[in-house]
Amino acid sequence: MIRCHLARIMGEHKMRIADVARKAGLSRATVTLLYKETAQKIDLEVLDKLCVLFDCELKEILERVPHKTNN
Repeated sequence: MIRCHLARIMGEHKMRIADVARKAGLSRATVTLLYKETAQKIDLEVLDKLCVLFDCELKEILERVPHKTNN
């Protein structure tokens, strides 16, 4: 499973969804989907814009977390 840490990063920078959308040049809907971790797919350009905006690496935004197994 892929986790998106955009909500945490936005909190650290005291930014709202509208702020990120405006400053990164993204749609509010795109930022909302990432913020709520409900996005099914993400364009590479979107990820690049977020990395530039927050001056961070991709691994700080996205993380792969192993699925829990029922043994």
